[in-house]
Amino acid sequence: MSIPSYARTNFQTLLRAGGDGNLALMECLDAATASPRYVICTVGRDDGDYVFTPFGHLADGNPYDAYLPPDLDDPEGFVRLDAGEAP
Repeated sequence: MSIPSYARTNFQTLLRAGGDGNLALMECLDAATASPRYVICTVGRDDGDYVFTPFGHLADGNPYDAYLPPDLDDPEGFVRLDAGEAP
């Protein structure tokens, strides 16, 4: 499974910003649920003003419960939970 170019570009931007000390963690509200989110942002400047660009939020709780990894036996698939199995 191939990671799309926009995701690779965004990841490289995050790496560069982190190396330059230009990352911030901001508390924001989720636009759909109004729940608090802790958002990873790059920090830039525009005519003397700070510009924060959101890239994603930190997972609530245990991040291992939030995501299913790629399936090592199927390069086009993801690990699936069996019915009734808790994450």
